Amino acid sequence: MQIIGHRGARGEAPENTLGGFQYLRDLGIRAVEFDVRLSKQQELVIIHDENFLRTTGIDLSLAQASIADIQDLNFAHPISDWQHTESLPRLHQVMQICHDFDHIEIEVKAVDTQDHADELVEFLETALANDLHHATITSFDVKILTALQQRQSTFDRGFLVEFPFGIHAIETAVNFGCDRIGWKDILATQELIDLSHQARLKTSVWTVNDVDRAKVLRDFGIHGLITDFPKLMLEQL
Repeated sequence: MQIIGHRGARGEAPENTLGGFQYLRDLGIRAVEFDVRLSKQQELVIIHDENFLRTTGIDLSLAQASIADIQDLNFAHPISDWQHTESLPRLHQVMQICHDFDHIEIEVKAVDTQDHADELVEFLETALANDLHHATITSFDVKILTALQQRQSTFDRGFLVEFPFGIHAIETAVNFGCDRIGWKDILATQELIDLSHQARLKTSVWTVNDVDRAKVLRDFGIHGLITDFPKLMLEQL
């Protein structure tokens, strides 16, 4: 079972920041999950929310933010004792830190239309042309999976499952040519993990922060444990 840092190392370092990804790297972990969106400036940026309020304390949306607005933000805001200011990372900056990682799950956040999905996937294909071998594109949004399939993308891809769709979720992942399925922790049973593996899908489970639960999932045979506390899991598993 691979320990995968959630948004870098969300429980131990500022989430989705260069400092957080470097922290994960310094732990010796070589697997990561993070979120990607397309900015107003048509840049692939690493951020979970549409708005900066939770991560910077500034109520401003990504869709409306200018370059000057973004430059003034500090994404280390939620962790008061973090020593450095953290700016909004671009995808290429994160890949420089994670260039030799064994596994990278890039979650593409939901988009409004299929055209937006097609555009975003095209940007990803260009940006990750040299990293196809260890980047897996994941999403809850079937429009993203549709774009990957229709473009015959060579990315590995994964379907993220938040609601109790059961075996239907596995069928959806297979129909979209996925290599992986990402189960929300509360949904991950031995039966669904076994059925996923029978369908030749690798399994990630998110977000697992309890060590005892992590041990149960390890015994289930999952491939990836996505956690906010990678250092804790590294020490206890």
